[in-house]
Amino acid sequence: MKWVQATLYFFQLPYNGSLSSLLDRNPTRRYHFKSVSDYVTKPIPESALQEMWRRASEVDLPYISFIPHGGRMSEISESEIPYPHREGKSFFISYEVDWIKEGDSTKNIEWMRSLYKYMAPYVSKNPRGAYINYRDLDLGQNRIDGSASYEEAKVWGVKYFNGNFDRLVKVKSKVDPSNFFNNEQTIPVHAHI
Repeated sequence: MKWVQATLYFFQLPYNGSLSSLLDRNPTRRYHFKSVSDYVTKPIPESALQEMWRRASEVDLPYISFIPHGGRMSEISESEIPYPHREGKSFFISYEVDWIKEGDSTKNIEWMRSLYKYMAPYVSKNPRGAYINYRDLDLGQNRIDGSASYEEAKVWGVKYFNGNFDRLVKVKSKVDPSNFFNNEQTIPVHAHI
C-alpha cells in the first residue's frame, strides 16, 4: 500500500477512505499506546529474550520490533546529521503496548516501564540511547510552558542525539531564540552554548 494509506491504517482509520482525516488536529482516539525504544550494541542472551517474550504475554496488545542497523548506516559519521545512532549499533528495539479502554492505562504503562527497566543490562549505556520518533516523556520533559533549562533537557537530549545535542541547542538558539516551536521535549534555547 502507499505510505499515506499505511498512515491511515496504523491510526485505525479506513485506509481507502478520505485523506482529510489526517488534517484533524484533535482526532477521536480509538486506542491508547505507550512506546519506548532501545539501541543494542552486543548480542542479547537467549535467556533475556525468552524473559522478554514471557513478559509480553502479560498484556493484551504488546508489540516488540527489532529494527536492524549497521551496513551503510555505519558509514555515515555520527556527527554528520542529527541522528547519531550509527556505528556500533546492531539494531534498535521498539517496544509498544496498545489498549482500548482508558481504565487500562495504569496497568499498561506500568508494564512498559517494568519491561524497559528489565532490558537495561542488555542495551546501550552511557547514555542509554532512544529513538526520537518514539518520544518517551518518562525520559524527561520540558516545563508546561514549553521552556526547559539546558541541564534539564540534556538528561533526555543526549539519549536521542548523543554528542549532537549541543549542536542542536546552538542551532535552536540561533534560529528560534523565542522558542516559538516547542513541545514536551523541544530542544532548549541556551545563550551560553
